[in-house]
Amino acid sequence: MPDLTPDLTEEVPKKRPPRAAYALPTLFTAGNIFLGFLSIIRSIHGTLSFASNPDYAAQSFEVAAMAIGWAVLLDGLDGRIARMTNTTSDFGRELDSLADVISFGIAPAILAYTWGVQFVGGVEFAVGPLLSVSIDQLQRAGKFVAFLFLVCGAARLARFNVQKNPQPRNPGRPNRKYFVGLPIPAAAALVAAVIYALGSHPITEFLPAIVWMLLLAMLSFLMISTWRYWSAKELNLLRPRSPILLVGMGIVLFAVLNWSKPVLLIITASYAASGVLVRIGGLIRRYTRPAPHPPRPQESQVG
Repeated sequence: MPDLTPDLTEEVPKKRPPRAAYALPTLFTAGNIFLGFLSIIRSIHGTLSFASNPDYAAQSFEVAAMAIGWAVLLDGLDGRIARMTNTTSDFGRELDSLADVISFGIAPAILAYTWGVQFVGGVEFAVGPLLSVSIDQLQRAGKFVAFLFLVCGAARLARFNVQKNPQPRNPGRPNRKYFVGLPIPAAAALVAAVIYALGSHPITEFLPAIVWMLLLAMLSFLMISTWRYWSAKELNLLRPRSPILLVGMGIVLFAVLNWSKPVLLIITASYAASGVLVRIGGLIRRYTRPAPHPPRPQESQVG
């Protein structure tokens, strides 16, 4: 007689979430795209109104920087919501990458050039006794650096999409997750934080503009580097956490709400510098580590 007892060892197929659930992370991604578009529009408004109304231009650049900051927040939420609701898909990943190119590539590149280079006054600036830089040369360099930021950010996203398990050049603990290179949202957040912290009034002098372009070039290099950056994906708020972590997060939130300009600048700059410091620390340990002693030859035993 055949055994009609059901096999309880068979895996029960997971129930797919309803189609409406897939719309929730997509809405956050769409909001990310809208904020990038808003940042571009307000950067254009600031450029067109600077000559007639500098205060309105500064306000427009501030809104453009704040839009990028809010886009960073939405970018962090859409992926978490997709994983929490089990609605991750190839379409969502591709749409998120395209949104990142707009909000964290094109928008900060336009904002960085219009705010930091376009309104520099004067005729030329003497860098040294034998070298001088004209306004036209400075603006050409600014356009190049802004484009470099954009193309390095796009390359960073492409590398992130094609690599299954990327490993940084300086690997950390095996039980922790790391980003390979500075994520493009973090680079865009630092650009927006600097503009927001400085009052959003455009740069009009040579030296600050050159320092600004050097910062953009450094961020471009960090995005395509293979240096290690901490991944916040391992921070799951649904799991039990220590009271110290909760208190720390509460302090950071209180500081952001009350002193947003310096606190956001410190947070974004510290994260961007963390990869550099970790890399330098690894090089120091490598070159200061004592060389292993060669094994001693075994003495022959005379019987």
